[in-house]
Amino acid sequence: QAPVVESGGGSVQPGGSLRLSCAASGSSGSNSRMGWYRQVRGSQRELVVSITSGGITTYADSVKGRFTISRDNARNTVYLQMNSLKPEDTAVYYCNYFTGLISYWGQGTQVTVSS
Repeated sequence: QAPVVESGGGSVQPGGSLRLSCAASGSSGSNSRMGWYRQVRGSQRELVVSITSGGITTYADSVKGRFTISRDNARNTVYLQMNSLKPEDTAVYYCNYFTGLISYWGQGTQVTVSS
């Protein structure tokens, strides 16, 4: 099984919502952190939001108030609820799982916001 498995994504009109899920193999360590990054072709990958095993979150300013991350430590899974989506949210979204020692990346999932 891959270390990180993503699901969700797709196409939606502006103002719509999508939900992404990311499941990491193994148990959640006390120093672990999971999060979502996104990348537009030709640009650098940027942080969208991250959450520690203790529940501390870090959001990019561009998504504050619209995106919400939650974490199920028992399942080592995070969920990203994306509301009020904008065309500029269009990107490939990557899940990242940092165990405290090693960083794993998902394969990426496309999110397209277009009318």
